Amino acid sequence: MRFGDFLKATVLLSAGSATLLATLAVLGITREDDRILIYVTAGWWVAAVVIGIAIGARAQTSPPIARLLADARSQSTLPELHPGGTLVNRLWPLLLATVGAGAAAFVEPQIASVAAGFTIIWALAWRRQERAVLAIEERDGVRFYVDRTSPLQPIQLVRTPGFGGSYLRGA
Repeated sequence: MRFGDFLKATVLLSAGSATLLATLAVLGITREDDRILIYVTAGWWVAAVVIGIAIGARAQTSPPIARLLADARSQSTLPELHPGGTLVNRLWPLLLATVGAGAAAFVEPQIASVAAGFTIIWALAWRRQERAVLAIEERDGVRFYVDRTSPLQPIQLVRTPGFGGSYLRGA
């Protein structure tokens, strides 16, 4: 799976997780009819949006992604592409947190509320990274792919020759 596509999917799945958890939190909080909890939740979500936008404001790659790109091993052939497996392999913590917080929301909606805030931050903080990676790929004439590793090991990338070009100009 191309690394830029992985980053885009991460943002979309994080936003989807935030939406699900926020919905479960709102349903649970309105069932309890606790005004203080409503205001605290709303404040946390506004703060999460501000934090996420502030973290994701940069147009260049973040330092961890820049290190990943610099440390990518080169190979001349495309790696095996398994997008679904790659997403599950690398994003299992998001899945686990979403399912866990979603299940806990039926007992304590505050858990889903807090988890929704963190997934909001995550989605907004990573929203521009895909474009930054795409710009580097175009500049250097390479493509970055997520390498197949154990789910418990850090992510690793493979660098393959690209075709160059100007596919960003039309966007």
